[in-house]
Amino acid sequence: MSTPTINNETPSTANSQPNQKSMTKAERRELQEKQRAAKLAQKQQSQTPMNSKAKSKTAPAPKKSSTGPADVTQSSGADASKHHLKDTVAANMDREAVTSKSRSLRIFSHFGLPKYGSGGKGDIHPCILRLALQFSEFRICGANARCIATLTAFKTVIQDYTTPQSNTLSRHLMSHLSPQITHLVSARPMSVTMGNAIRQLKLEISGSDIDLPEQDAKDLLCHKIDDYIQDRIIVADDVIQNFALNKIKDGDVILTYARSSIVEKVLLHAYKMGKRFSVIIVDSRPLLEGKALLQALTSAPPVSWTLSNDSLLPPPPPIACTYALLPALPSLITEATTVILGAHSLHSNGAVYSRAGTALVSMVAKQHNVPVLVCCETYKFSDGVMLDGFGKNELAPSHLFQTSSPQTPNLEILNPLYDLTPPSYITAVVTEVGLIPPSSISSIPMALGKISM
Repeated sequence: MSTPTINNETPSTANSQPNQKSMTKAERRELQEKQRAAKLAQKQQSQTPMNSKAKSKTAPAPKKSSTGPADVTQSSGADASKHHLKDTVAANMDREAVTSKSRSLRIFSHFGLPKYGSGGKGDIHPCILRLALQFSEFRICGANARCIATLTAFKTVIQDYTTPQSNTLSRHLMSHLSPQITHLVSARPMSVTMGNAIRQLKLEISGSDIDLPEQDAKDLLCHKIDDYIQDRIIVADDVIQNFALNKIKDGDVILTYARSSIVEKVLLHAYKMGKRFSVIIVDSRPLLEGKALLQALTSAPPVSWTLSNDSLLPPPPPIACTYALLPALPSLITEATTVILGAHSLHSNGAVYSRAGTALVSMVAKQHNVPVLVCCETYKFSDGVMLDGFGKNELAPSHLFQTSSPQTPNLEILNPLYDLTPPSYITAVVTEVGLIPPSSISSIPMALGKISM
């Protein structure tokens, strides 16, 4: 046996690496485990997170005694092997969990996700901080509401702005607004409506008269913002209401999805004008916006009309509403006569980008030969072309979901907020410039001409 050889080692030979031929079986096994542990630690140091690194470090093997018997050396090597094997299995499980989680989220990594708290650098105005918080918590939803809130906040920023010395308002104000915009985008991805409005605001700022007094220039910019909101949103909605009113007849059953501010205005306007119809509201998680639309329609005040002989007609009955979730759509579409939907943005290829589920509602309506009308203001138009809802989208934050089972730490909820409706499912788009077929959506800029803010 080689045991006497080990026991008779001098201090100089004990510290050096012994020859494997002169080592016992337990010593060779211990040496192999140390080499494997070193390779695993080096691999995990470059691949795994910091918390996995701490778990992958193995406990140092006990030093073998130069004077103890051989059975003590064998038992210490076996204990080290078992301990290392247990740590290796745990580290591999952690690495596989992290890898599988990152692999499942990798295809959705380009989706916009709120990152509040990592906004742009610079002097951020308090109203922008408050607005970003409202965006991130989804207190302000909808393309029109977000655009109006953004422009209103910019009016406050402009009024509180002071041009530094040796600078002009038309040049320095642009750089002052950039961190404000970056902070809003960090709270929630920018909508097409906000992008169009901010682009128009920048054009107005760059075209400001440098000889105009500062306060007059700021007042003029705020007046331009008010005109933009009035002309492109408020007045446009009034015109769309009149166009859509002609498509609603007595006895119609209108089906709509989620909640759109312009669709709500159209239905309430038709009710005030004496149209008698019923509404089917289809809704879905996580926002359940259709509940707010249901409350607005059922609480609409009754209206009385006056005839030419000054006699009053009795008020019509309240709007009959049916509320259901998206899985009930196939059984409800057979009762609908018209589908009226809203839009988040409108693209040059005729596709409509709207709340997730809109494409499904349009497709089912198309299969049952039910006309689909999309109410959309022209300031939501985008020159870009979208072919699906996967290239660009936004994920709903996890705090919008209320899970009944708290014992799901590895559950990842992926809920895209928008989808894309192909133009073949849309009958017509109702805008303030008229009813436009999807094949002619690209003619909207030509019909508008150059509309200044």
